[in-house]
Amino acid sequence: MKQRATQLTLGLPVMDSEQTRRQVEEHLETVRIYRQMGLIRREVSNTPSYEPRFHGNTNAISKPAESAAVWNVDKEAELEQKSILLDKAMLRLSRKESELLRRRYLEDEDVYDYNVCSDMHMGERTFRRIKARALYKLAFGLRLEVLIDPPSEKVAAK
Repeated sequence: MKQRATQLTLGLPVMDSEQTRRQVEEHLETVRIYRQMGLIRREVSNTPSYEPRFHGNTNAISKPAESAAVWNVDKEAELEQKSILLDKAMLRLSRKESELLRRRYLEDEDVYDYNVCSDMHMGERTFRRIKARALYKLAFGLRLEVLIDPPSEKVAAK
C-alpha cells in the first residue's frame, strides 16, 4: 500500500512582484519629490471668462477658492503622512537595505543601480538581491503589495 504525500495549502494569495515593485518605486519617487520640492499648491484663477456658456441649469454651487484650499490642505497632509510612514518602514530594514534604498531612490533623481552598486562597494548580483529583498519588505511595511486573485474554486456538492 503506497501513501501519497499531501501538501499543506494555507490558501495564501500570491503576490504580483512586478506590480508590487512598481507601486513601491512610485511611492518612493513621490516622497522624494515631496521632500525635495514640497507641495506645489493649486491656485485659483479669478479672471472671468467673457465667452458665453451655453448649458442647462445644474443648480450646483461652484466654489473654486474653497475647493483649491481643501485640495491643498488634504494633499499636504497626505504627502506628509506618506513621508512619515516611509521613515517608519525604513527603520525596520537592515542598515544595508535602508542605505541602498536611500541612495537609489531618495537622494537624487538621476541615480542608477550601477552608480549605487559601485558607491557601496558591492557586486551587482549582491546589490540586486539586497534591493529586491528591501523592496519586498518595504512593500509589506507600507501595505503596497499587489496580490494576484486566485481563481475561485467551486466545490461541487455531492
